[in-house]
Amino acid sequence: MNIQIFGTRKCRNTQKAERFFKERRVPFHFRDLTEKGISKGELENIKHSIPLEDLIDRESKQYKNRNLDYMIFNIEEELLGDALLFKTPIVRNGRITTIGYQPEIWSKWIKEK
Repeated sequence: MNIQIFGTRKCRNTQKAERFFKERRVPFHFRDLTEKGISKGELENIKHSIPLEDLIDRESKQYKNRNLDYMIFNIEEELLGDALLFKTPIVRNGRITTIGYQPEIWSKWIKEK
């Protein structure tokens, strides 16, 4: 099992995801989106599981600050340019990806390993 968590330190759901895996002693790699965004290759892998439309957080402060409600834009370009537009946490286990706090799915991953 190769768990990666993409999120921000301030995000409550990201903190809960980290706690979930720590409590079960499952090693994971954390990537803080405020420090380093998601590469084009990583985004391609994530897109296999989750549509681009579901990855952008239309309720976030960043989305509102950039006035994206009133613009026509390419979602992929915006996500690659500004990692704070992603819904978090994005949790990857190899090629399988979840978005948001999904303990039921993560528990299945742990049982299957």
